[in-house]
Amino acid sequence: MEARDATIEGRYDYIIVGAGTAGCVLANRLTEDPGTRVLLLEAGGNDNYHWVHIPVGYLYCIGNPRTDWMMKTAAEPGLNGRSLSYPRGKLLGGCSSINGMIYMRGQAADYDRWRQMGNAGWGWDDVLPYFLKSEDHHGGKSGLHGGGGEWKVSRQRLTWDILKAVQAGAAEFGIMPREDFNDGNNEGTGFFEVNQRGGVRWNTAKGFLRPAMKRPNLRVVTHAETERVLFDGKRAIGVEFRTSGLLRKAIADAEVLLAAGAINSPRVLEQSGVGSPSILAGLGIELVHENAAVGENLQDHLQIRTVYKVHGVKTLNTLVHSPAGKAWMALQYAFSRSGPLSMAPSQFGMFTKSDPAMETPDIEYHVQPLSTDKLGDPLHRFPAITVSVCNLRPDSVGSTHIVSRDISEQPEIRLNYLSAERDRQVAVASIRQARGVMEARALEKYQPEELLPGPAVESDEDLLREAGNLGTTIFHPVGTCKMGRDDRAVVDTDLRVHGLDRLRVVDASIMPKIVSGNTASPVVMIAEKAADMIRGAL
Repeated sequence: MEARDATIEGRYDYIIVGAGTAGCVLANRLTEDPGTRVLLLEAGGNDNYHWVHIPVGYLYCIGNPRTDWMMKTAAEPGLNGRSLSYPRGKLLGGCSSINGMIYMRGQAADYDRWRQMGNAGWGWDDVLPYFLKSEDHHGGKSGLHGGGGEWKVSRQRLTWDILKAVQAGAAEFGIMPREDFNDGNNEGTGFFEVNQRGGVRWNTAKGFLRPAMKRPNLRVVTHAETERVLFDGKRAIGVEFRTSGLLRKAIADAEVLLAAGAINSPRVLEQSGVGSPSILAGLGIELVHENAAVGENLQDHLQIRTVYKVHGVKTLNTLVHSPAGKAWMALQYAFSRSGPLSMAPSQFGMFTKSDPAMETPDIEYHVQPLSTDKLGDPLHRFPAITVSVCNLRPDSVGSTHIVSRDISEQPEIRLNYLSAERDRQVAVASIRQARGVMEARALEKYQPEELLPGPAVESDEDLLREAGNLGTTIFHPVGTCKMGRDDRAVVDTDLRVHGLDRLRVVDASIMPKIVSGNTASPVVMIAEKAADMIRGAL
């Protein structure tokens, strides 16, 4: 799929920038019409790296330049001045090739809130059919799940006694088991469903792109980094992109579709002259269209990683440090595609409220049968678990903007984590809640000992400080090309860029508010809905 000739410098109906979670869906749906010509540009390479497909391989894909953009945030005051690594998938399938594989839609109230903000057609009843359209649920087709679609949803293929005990402890605390996290109300506890098939990661490249690549009307070019959208006045007419050291151009007779994600879609817009005049003028970029909202409204889920040492029970920590444990894991996966190598990073989840006055859960726990001092460090040599908690609907909002005309220089990413007072209150309350669950009778036989933040950290002030020390991204950036009708919006409800013709954004950046859960499957839904809009089906 490398470009080796100039034939890609032709005319297409649609040019899609980014073969990630959304771009693969778009490429599939738009090329269903054999008369529609599509060019799909991906800055990264193929997804034919073995660690992409072995589920535990996310450990070797994040922080790997072969599969990750290797971005970093600016120093975060709310995280006590720390800068975070900020993984973004740079390969076919994008973040669906390196993420935690959790299948999660969010809450019905999230989408109803979008509609209440003026985004007609984006309420829960409007978007549910698009979740169902591509879903292939392990339980088959029903009123709330799809069957036979491209997006595989499976049960996990392993269990851990310690996680069952945490679920029992949560029930003592008042957080009850839930059968289905995806029926519109995710309150409760359960084991996450995952985007896998037979113990192997299922990304959008497998589900959507590979079938479409058999069609003669789709051209996919990897290692092709888009420099800018080309305009004729206010009309998008194509893109310039760089591949094999050469600057190339392709023309779109219908539309240019940006599907590069919440960091790179606003970057392409700004590089193309669409954004705040003060930012663009300082970099010598000619203004095509003024919109100061480009790159603003950045939201993410901050996870606070509490860690508990346990006794008399198996966790991944002890297995990976044992030659026999490693051999057992390898054999399990080789012969049955099960065991720890098939595991998503988080198997067990809990959704609950930081305050009983909340209408819907505003906290999500990801409980993992492993632990480290910090992400990327080796696992501890003793059995322990991580009880991560994130604020599902943060008030803290950040931004991302280019700092150079050089596309090899990453944009500045400022999340402003914990800058809002309510987010600080939720952080403290969530750590206390985690402690309450871990003190339950159901866990007593495993003698949990709090390692992080540690039992000596007790006052609200100290807990907030440690939340800043322990907090890190859970990889859910959204919102930087906000959908809406106000002056802080970048796209309209058809995802067309305000003030410009034949240009849309189709990815997580269009979310006006972050969803109350993991973001991959909502992005698949957005792309499904956008494809119908583009084809005039709505």
